[in-house]
Amino acid sequence: MKIVVIGGSGLIGANIVGRLRLDGHEVVAASPRTGVDTVTAAGLAQALAGAQVVVDVANSPSFEDRAALEFFETSGRNLLAAEVDAGVEHHLALSVVGTDRLPQSGYFRAKVAQETLIKASRIPYTIVRATQFFEFIGSIIDANIDGEVARLSPALMQPIAADDVSALLADLAVGAPLNSTLEIAGPDCFPIDEIARKFLVAQDDRRQVIADVHARYFGSQLSDRSLLPGAHPRLGPTRFHNWLSRAQRA
Repeated sequence: MKIVVIGGSGLIGANIVGRLRLDGHEVVAASPRTGVDTVTAAGLAQALAGAQVVVDVANSPSFEDRAALEFFETSGRNLLAAEVDAGVEHHLALSVVGTDRLPQSGYFRAKVAQETLIKASRIPYTIVRATQFFEFIGSIIDANIDGEVARLSPALMQPIAADDVSALLADLAVGAPLNSTLEIAGPDCFPIDEIARKFLVAQDDRRQVIADVHARYFGSQLSDRSLLPGAHPRLGPTRFHNWLSRAQRA
């Protein structure tokens, strides 16, 4: 089976590419780094020729509201049009849990726009909404730091290891399209401020975290349900403390 991974050079994409190649599939790691640009459509038709499946895990290079929306809309339209021309049979895309609950965030509005394009296309699809990755907790802290103090919401999150997300996407890529959205999350819930403290302690980082119910999360004020999945998500097996231990040894 020929599978094209859009964003195939990134954290999730490279992991998926490696898994699928080990299983014997013909896999194209498509990204601007490899000459495939979904925004300009450069190299897109050639990459998709003969492909049965496209896995889209590309992310906007900017979280600024307008830039993110332009990226996901332009990239989505170009990619889906090229898939129709190539006869692609399954479009599998990675999105984020809570996108439809955080309209104050331009980035999440852009992800909703991407999902809308996928659902409106003629291509059978599967959308996977994942919770925040363990690997991004440092970025969440950095986005809210003022000097040596980060003010973070105590709202709950259920983060997941990027490797667990990649494993699910690789499995779904070789299966039939679901024509629906499913969610994946980690096995445990944490207040955001608490998991940030655990992360900093493990990194021997002396910066402080203060819980602030008014702290914004990429532009949005959170409730306890904002970042949590629904009633029956797929659960990744990796627990946060195990991931932290491995990250410290790496």
